Amino acid sequence: MEKEYNYYYKLRNKIKNGVNKITKNEELPEYLLLAPDLFYLLIKLMQDKEVPKSKKIKLGAVIAYFITPFDFLPEALMGLIGYIDDVALTAYILNDFFNEMNPEIIKKNWPGEKKLLNVIQNILEDTDKFINKNIVNRLKKLIDNDNV
Repeated sequence: MEKEYNYYYKLRNKIKNGVNKITKNEELPEYLLLAPDLFYLLIKLMQDKEVPKSKKIKLGAVIAYFITPFDFLPEALMGLIGYIDDVALTAYILNDFFNEMNPEIIKKNWPGEKKLLNVIQNILEDTDKFINKNIVNRLKKLIDNDNV
């Protein structure tokens, strides 16, 4: 897991240092700054013994999606904006988890300052503003078909 923690700190610094330079949209930087905290939450949930193994498979897939350079919006091509699909996919999976398991397990691992359920709901409501609807539909299919 050391690799994932290093990724967390590198991602946090990268986004924090560059987020205000990439867009005039005032909401997008706020969502991009959630990426490191959401990634950290995924790692913590993987380590939590209360999280069912069936959920850990999905968590592992989302962590891999975060780390891999080959996703719908590759960071190598898109820069920091490429993390918005990672944030959206994480919100979709966490929303399912809130509906399918004890939400307190998720909340206790959240490092962010805002209420996690509000964060997830805001991301889900606003995803269409930042990502093409075709990509949003593909992300939803990944979750809905249990391919993740």
